[in-house]
Amino acid sequence: MTPANGTHIYLVDDHQEFRDSCVWILEQTGFEVQAFSSAESLLKELLRHAPPARSCIVSDIRMPGMSGLELQSELAHRGLALPLIFVTGHGDVPLAVDAMRHGAANFIEKPFDAPLLIEAIQTALSSHAPQAASSALGHLTRRERQVLDGIMSGKLNKVIADDLKISPKTVELHRANLMAKLGAHNVVELTRAVLGQG
Repeated sequence: MTPANGTHIYLVDDHQEFRDSCVWILEQTGFEVQAFSSAESLLKELLRHAPPARSCIVSDIRMPGMSGLELQSELAHRGLALPLIFVTGHGDVPLAVDAMRHGAANFIEKPFDAPLLIEAIQTALSSHAPQAASSALGHLTRRERQVLDGIMSGKLNKVIADDLKISPKTVELHRANLMAKLGAHNVVELTRAVLGQG
């Protein structure tokens, strides 16, 4: 595991209990952490003081006031290109797709184990993005690709089955096969595999 010393984490979440536990976990790992209760307060800090060279933002995606996605858009608009990891208790596929398409480094559903967050931060800070998924996508069958497109649109298996004029059981089979090929265990991992290579 890469040493965390010298790495600055900006943590944004409107729930104090979650912030406190995350700060403790990250500081125990050796990260320097600044916690914020809103996206607006983080933005003010970043505009007031330039972030250290090795910095990363860990932000909730649904918050009162400015949302995580709005924060992401504002950071891009102001040229603040920090790796951004979203955490949320309300994960859904279209939201994950939107976040990843706009450059989010990762997307983690609450609750999560501490090592998962630490690994996500270290991956986000590394200079190279994993390329494995791009070649794996080329090994999907035409039908698996159609099922994947349905999943990425946030459709349920039954809706995908209706669209493709096949049974829900067949959709489940294709879904299991394509997830195995892409090394994904759930929909969030699948989203990262499909969108995280660019």
